[in-house]
Amino acid sequence: MSLYGDYDPQNIFALIIRGDAPCYKIYEDDNVLAFLDLFPQSFGHTLVIHKHAQARNILEIDTESLCQVMAVVQRLTGVLVEELQPEGVQVAQFNGAPAGQTVFHLHVHIVPRFAEQGLGVHASQKADPADLEALQARLLKRLQA
Repeated sequence: MSLYGDYDPQNIFALIIRGDAPCYKIYEDDNVLAFLDLFPQSFGHTLVIHKHAQARNILEIDTESLCQVMAVVQRLTGVLVEELQPEGVQVAQFNGAPAGQTVFHLHVHIVPRFAEQGLGVHASQKADPADLEALQARLLKRLQA
């Protein structure tokens, strides 16, 4: 897909926002939702999306909504670093299929990076649901502290 086109209200993130698809939610407020990636690039890979902006990419989202997303990205990056103690953390946002975007609803990736892992951009293996549930509980506990 190119950078331009119509927003698809049936994309997986739109389904998650509507409650029509499940997710391992770690944060939600009136405007922003964050959840664990089912196909993580690394342990703790988190996705952050805006719940109301029907933007496919950074070129389509309004500044206020983007700022709301990025404020949550910054907070959750700190939580993930505190909880998981990675050697690094990657914050990424892709625009268009040639840039690596696979879901056409603006989203930001927070990917903890550990020294023993490579720097893969796309994961090929689905995470174990039990691992995701356990991590979700850890992160929710840390966010409440």
